[in-house]
Amino acid sequence: MNLAELRDAFDERDWQRTEPDPDDPLRFAMIGLGWWTTEEMIPAVAAEPGIETTVLVSSTAEKAERVANETHTDAVGIDYDAFHDGEAAAEYDAVYVCTPNALHLPYVETAAELDKAVLCEKPLESTVERAEQLVDAAADIPIMTAYRMHTDPAIRIAKRLFEAGEIGAPVAVQGHMTQDVLDIAGADSWRLDPSLAGPGASVTDLGIYPINTARYVLGRDPVAAHASMYSEHEAFGDVPDEAASFLMEYEGGVTGSYTASQHAQLSGSLRLIGTTGELRLEPAFFNDDRATLHRRTGTSGVTDTSIEFETVDQMQVEAAYFADCLRDDRSIEADAEHGLLDMRAIEAVYEAAERGERVEL
Repeated sequence: MNLAELRDAFDERDWQRTEPDPDDPLRFAMIGLGWWTTEEMIPAVAAEPGIETTVLVSSTAEKAERVANETHTDAVGIDYDAFHDGEAAAEYDAVYVCTPNALHLPYVETAAELDKAVLCEKPLESTVERAEQLVDAAADIPIMTAYRMHTDPAIRIAKRLFEAGEIGAPVAVQGHMTQDVLDIAGADSWRLDPSLAGPGASVTDLGIYPINTARYVLGRDPVAAHASMYSEHEAFGDVPDEAASFLMEYEGGVTGSYTASQHAQLSGSLRLIGTTGELRLEPAFFNDDRATLHRRTGTSGVTDTSIEFETVDQMQVEAAYFADCLRDDRSIEADAEHGLLDMRAIEAVYEAAERGERVEL
């Protein structure tokens, strides 16, 4: 398969079924106004026809109104209690939940009571038990776990190449994702607080990317984990994984070998190795990166080819996909059940590190 021809012919929005109507947009309430919402999600929605932000929800209405002004968003600002009371419910159709992990559940519960669709950040919650409660609460509403790699063009082409047999049968996956949370958010970041983040810092927030992206491309679920991790810096005193190395076994005997760290250079990559070739994406996982997908094939007489991708706002495409599913009234692939399985995988990684042995999901 010629990569250049595939890239030229590839429809980056082959999932789109309906034409956005600027006069009848999907209206979002944004819950949790940290840097990711204000710097990534709000601009992404503003750039996409047919969706808009109409309500902002934060700890105080004053903060929400200030963020509306700072982001040039014509939105109503309310506090968390007002959201739970149903205030401004007529002003939005769906909610984007971007609070700390352990606070996803109550906002999804309220959204379900108000019959609103939900786009919920990953991981789905802080523990499997709470994620199960979230799945139950959202049983009657459309809900998507925010896996933006599912709509990333480079990942979608990698999946197409894999499914076409371009690298043969899958053997192994290698991936890593690292960043310095101390530089991004400081030592008091909620990502370093187990009561808000869940069992750790690096696997929950970063390791989930290679775990789930490999699962998406391969079409195989994780079944077992092995892991080792350490924390030495004082800021990581309450979490076990300043850095983590872990193996994730997938169905069919495929092994994923991953690393994740919240105290390292910003970096990410993904490699899928098969019996007759490999695919390598660098950089991977971060929003607005200009990615290159490499394909290497042939056990002898190796052929190396690559394609570069224009910078894509992954958040914009993710939000567009979510809106398209709602307009078309069709099921969402990465629903809450999908996110729940990754919660089980994450907990298995931490249990494996603590026990020093293989843990089945």
